[in-house]
Amino acid sequence: MPRVDRVVNQAVADIGEYIRTQRNNAQISLRQLARAAGVSNPYLSQIERGLRRPSAEILAQIAKGLRISAETLYVQAGILDRPRGGPVVDAIHADPDLTEQQKQALLAVYESFRVGAEQATAGPDDSPVGRTVDLSGAGAGGAPPVDSEIRPHDKE
Repeated sequence: MPRVDRVVNQAVADIGEYIRTQRNNAQISLRQLARAAGVSNPYLSQIERGLRRPSAEILAQIAKGLRISAETLYVQAGILDRPRGGPVVDAIHADPDLTEQQKQALLAVYESFRVGAEQATAGPDDSPVGRTVDLSGAGAGGAPPVDSEIRPHDKE
């Protein structure tokens, strides 16, 4: 069991260090963040020093005071798994100058670019080029299908 205790203690210290770093980056004093989060100065100080393990509710209040997403703190605390996307997503979540709404908009745009890139690199079997398409509209049992291939535009 001592190994589990070490892991938990390290996670508590890591979240405290992360909160302190975010607070310093946002140029917010410990007193200001404690007031914004609705916790006492000593309690926030103990969290930052890794002496206390904050609840998810307290993390959400601290996140609000830091103007970062609660999800970011949950991931740092080990409550949630790290989202897909890697360092770009992490940077968006960690930026103290963006509102939560701006972060969500950037994440949506970034995800759409990622999906577009995945589709662009799809294999040749996924391409409609060279397929026969039924353009008759008659369906099964009707007129025989019109054989038409979809081809890329020929350059002249």
